[in-house]
Amino acid sequence: ENVSLPFKLYCLTVMTLVAATYTVALRYTRTVETELYFSTTAVCITEVIKLFLSVGILAKETGSLSRLITSLKENVFGSPTELLKLSVPSLVYALQNNMAFVALSNLDVAVYQVTYQLKIPCTALCTVLMLNRTLSKLQWFSVFMLCGGVTLVQWKPAQATKVQVEQNPWLGFGAIAVAVLCSGFAGVYFEKVVKSSDTSLWVRNIQMYLPGIVVTLFGVYMSDGAQVLEKGFFYGYTYYVWFVIFLASVGGLYTSVVVKYTDNIMKGFSAAAAIVLSTVASVILFGLQITVTFSLGAFLVCISIYLYGLPRQDTTKIQPSETKSSKERLATV
Repeated sequence: ENVSLPFKLYCLTVMTLVAATYTVALRYTRTVETELYFSTTAVCITEVIKLFLSVGILAKETGSLSRLITSLKENVFGSPTELLKLSVPSLVYALQNNMAFVALSNLDVAVYQVTYQLKIPCTALCTVLMLNRTLSKLQWFSVFMLCGGVTLVQWKPAQATKVQVEQNPWLGFGAIAVAVLCSGFAGVYFEKVVKSSDTSLWVRNIQMYLPGIVVTLFGVYMSDGAQVLEKGFFYGYTYYVWFVIFLASVGGLYTSVVVKYTDNIMKGFSAAAAIVLSTVASVILFGLQITVTFSLGAFLVCISIYLYGLPRQDTTKIQPSETKSSKERLATV
């Protein structure tokens, strides 16, 4: 599907701004507000809102209620195979989030920040292997530069604490490796499903969000089940919390649009730019101090975005698998 460059830039810009605003709002709700809410329930509600928004957009796309019902019957409830296909990224993302938590519990924060950024080159590698694309040497260089830049932007020196927590580094590195692979695989898998057929993007979103709701409800039960039963599903919710949930929902929908019309690598660059913007906003709102490492990291992020945009080769479309073998595509690394 041919889409103009200005529209692609518009999608990336909106996603960056929404992601940056979401990060700042989330920080506010977790640091300024006195009563904390259950993050697991917020994630579940986000999936529900994304589902309803997708249904609403699909209704506008189909043009009538009868066509909407017909589309849902044929593509969602009447197609269990497609529904099962889109449940894969939901389950993989759930595994990724849990593995990230295990890794953070068994690794120092600095080590976690560095190793978790390997999801950026991992996404590029999955793009090459799963979508039959080829990245130039300059693009690979910019991807690893982005990885280093994001690491520096998020870098915080480890602080010694009196409470010594028992950690298992091998378990931590194993968990981070699984999380990195899950991140790359799930994003590229969804991109491949979306771009390999003419099925509406919003139908694909509905197919993914339905099992996503089931997965997140299970997460609520496993993590905060007893407390939710005691205090209520919406305990600690304020207007700011609902604003965060709304931003997360809109951001999730825009992520699917970005994946549809650009690719997962560009999504990673957009997310990196959002991290830089949110940190700058936090300096103004929360009095954070900009460090030398942040300045250097922000510079690397900006340069990497510029370098990745230099090649004129279109990497947003799935190429026929017969064109090149995996070894030939990896030879450009």
